[in-house]
Amino acid sequence: MSFIKTPVKGMAEHLPKDMALREYVLNKIKENYKNFGFSLISTPIVEHIENLTSGQGGDNEKLIFKILKRGEKLNLDEGVENLADSGLRYDLTMPLSRFYANNSDSLTMPFKALQIGEVFRADRPQKGRFRAFTQCDIDILGDNSNLAEIELICATAQMLNSLGIKDLKIRVNDRNILKGLALACGFKEEETGDVLIIVDKLDKIGLSGVKEELLENGFNGKSVESYCKYFENITNVLPKDFLKENTKDFVKAETIENLNEIISVTSAILKDCNVVFDPTLVRGMGYYTGPIFEIEIAGYNLSVAGGGRYDNMIGKFAGKSTPACGFSIGFERIIGIIEENNLIKMEEKEKIAAILAKDLNKQKLEETIKKANCLRE
Repeated sequence: MSFIKTPVKGMAEHLPKDMALREYVLNKIKENYKNFGFSLISTPIVEHIENLTSGQGGDNEKLIFKILKRGEKLNLDEGVENLADSGLRYDLTMPLSRFYANNSDSLTMPFKALQIGEVFRADRPQKGRFRAFTQCDIDILGDNSNLAEIELICATAQMLNSLGIKDLKIRVNDRNILKGLALACGFKEEETGDVLIIVDKLDKIGLSGVKEELLENGFNGKSVESYCKYFENITNVLPKDFLKENTKDFVKAETIENLNEIISVTSAILKDCNVVFDPTLVRGMGYYTGPIFEIEIAGYNLSVAGGGRYDNMIGKFAGKSTPACGFSIGFERIIGIIEENNLIKMEEKEKIAAILAKDLNKQKLEETIKKANCLRE
């Protein structure tokens, strides 16, 4: 039997100097978020397959690392779809929802959770994209006001600034606007989720690619044409100016007012950040129900943080409605940006070595170890 030296594709390993930087950054993240009142929790890496395949995770549900049933439970005659009873989590939001349903009686309200841990996606590895990677999430559960969105955005932006990451662009939208536009264009209510999953690929395949894929999936051609027109030649625009007259019955006025307030308040607090309304922002997770947001860094064509409101998800586990809003940072991308721009210089402590002679007697050995312990203290 021959052994393979390289790690499995898409799984990273880190040298001591790399781990020193990662630990430093993680500690800074915890310190900043704790200053905003977030409490650290942990959830298991493995979840029941029913929870992971509930239809809430968008395309990520296609990327689950599934775990086979064991022992007598494994019956190969049941069919491929019944061979797994659990899987590795693809994000931290679904586990948090289940965690809250189990432990809500022991938690304060509203509950401000901080989670840091590895998540797993059977994705195609490429630069900056791994199959196992660290996520850092903050979530506010039990607050249905836009104070939750404002605090999440401010906490994350200030945390990134503390790591030396500046020139932040914060893109904000609302799923209710995207859904309302789809309904106004003639899509059926039950079609909107699938439509938004395709529109979420806008930055990857362009507007023509989105239109083509919508048509390939059998959606009404007139509805597709009308919907895609909203995303043509978009410049800086406010939510109220973006929506046309024929959508007023599909997008509530309070949705627009709420979004305007989130943008204006965060802009006033985060004076060095560019907070903008972006009607092309979708975020592919099926569980988002309201405002959504992402953070980009100047010079990088990617987001380093994303999140939004998901008011219906916890109720599926807890059996009662619980408003929820969260923000997740891409830890691996942030580490890459810090390293690339040399934003954090790690200082090594002076190291002292005790060199022992080969024939050192027992007394001298004990004296040397005692001296070493004194230095450590």
